[in-house]
Amino acid sequence: MGVYPSSVHADRIYRTRANRAWCKERGIRLSGPPLGRPPKNLSREAKKQAQEDERIRNAIEGKFGQAKRRFSLSRVMAKLPNTSETSIALTFLVMNLVKLLRQFYCLFLCQFFPNFIILSRNIIVTYKVDELSQFRFIP
Repeated sequence: MGVYPSSVHADRIYRTRANRAWCKERGIRLSGPPLGRPPKNLSREAKKQAQEDERIRNAIEGKFGQAKRRFSLSRVMAKLPNTSETSIALTFLVMNLVKLLRQFYCLFLCQFFPNFIILSRNIIVTYKVDELSQFRFIP
């Protein structure tokens, strides 16, 4: 709480001069191309940073799409702003709880079926009796 993020990954419509100035005052990097004519030569580092920003933004947009499809975020019909904010916050709380529950469920099953590979959307767990558990998280 009380700390600004190091970068903001926003849609093009939110990359206005006013928002860019606000972010610059606070030391926040706003992802995306600069306003105006595109530069002729971009450095390799700038291209790599833009590609990484686009990956992060796609993951964020995917989560919003999932919230709209599976958790009814697109159907918030509260009339008061506080009620709408509470509804949206609860939606994202439930999304986080579902993710944690899925991970715990996979770990729980590994205790009873140590030789099986359990596949899930967000976690792949390979459990071997001889070695320690190996976890690989997939974004």
